[in-house]
Amino acid sequence: MNKIVLTITFLLVAFFVQAGPLWMRYPKISPDGKQIAFSYKGNIYVVPAEGGEARQLTTHPAYESYPVWSPDGKQIAFTSDRNGNFDIFVMSARGGDARQVTTNSAREIPYTFTPDGKEIIYGAQMSDPAQSALFPAGSMTELYAISVDGGRPRQILATPAEEICFFKSGDAFLYQDKKGGENEWRKHHTSSITRDIYRYDMKSG
Repeated sequence: MNKIVLTITFLLVAFFVQAGPLWMRYPKISPDGKQIAFSYKGNIYVVPAEGGEARQLTTHPAYESYPVWSPDGKQIAFTSDRNGNFDIFVMSARGGDARQVTTNSAREIPYTFTPDGKEIIYGAQMSDPAQSALFPAGSMTELYAISVDGGRPRQILATPAEEICFFKSGDAFLYQDKKGGENEWRKHHTSSITRDIYRYDMKSG
């Protein structure tokens, strides 16, 4: 009897361990809607949007997260601390070697590709003008753009901004501002630092 109880207990524990939730983060749907890229245990994976077996794209010992798709779905940008700080890398959506795009010592997080696929828009705290330096914190990042081939980045916004979403035309995007260190998960939160949505015109600024 005790042997049967122990066997059932073992099977129940095994079931709940297998059925338990996994900490998969930062999901991004591919432009054609057929795949989802995500981060799990510090690596980048893709899985069919309808479900199925996930395919691991990165196997580096470093921590890698925040995947974003290029408009044609052929490339994925992500952040990795392969060289000691979080830089942006780009790789084929089918896997393979990744190439480093940014080299600044600041922590850099990719938000999106531009609609033409030529640049990556990302957040970092690198050169805040004095009039825009609200808080000297890594979470209060400005917006930058850099070529997918690397090179010198250019600043788009000097005020804290994140969660970029381009219009199809590529002439403008929406973004979420960040006025302070409020808890973004607090329901019905309203205050002087509550976040707002803005539109930014790429031509007129």
